[in-house]
Amino acid sequence: MSQKPLKRHKALQPLSREHHHGLLLSWKIRAGFSKNVEPERMKVYADWFFKTHLIPHFELEEQYVFSILKADNDLVKSALSDHKRLKKLFLDEDIKNALSKIEEVLEQHIRYEERVLFPEIQKIATEPQLELIEKIHQEANFIDKLDDEFGK
Repeated sequence: MSQKPLKRHKALQPLSREHHHGLLLSWKIRAGFSKNVEPERMKVYADWFFKTHLIPHFELEEQYVFSILKADNDLVKSALSDHKRLKKLFLDEDIKNALSKIEEVLEQHIRYEERVLFPEIQKIATEPQLELIEKIHQEANFIDKLDDEFGK
């Protein structure tokens, strides 16, 4: 008998919505490749997304969310390793290869956080810890970069 999925605590829901936007970045890169969009065009958007959305998201997770588990926790180590790998990929000068890997690694990482890490954090987090995340992370409306919609 399969276990019913754990309902996401309201403090973590904004992070899950941000994950959705990250999945859309992966989708846009895949769509761009399938339409033979120049990698340099896709890289402009990917870099904007990275600086505008991913870096702040990573920082919040690393400082306030992952810290709910112990620093030596294997789940946290894996997520931090993904963050480090993604940061390196965004700096890689082999644009086509980097975009291909970003698309893959980012999607796998988000699925991991949503299916494995966040449920574990939610199970052990105290209400004050969750309240702190909710207080610190004020969700803003997602504003996309629409000057070059290569993925559509």
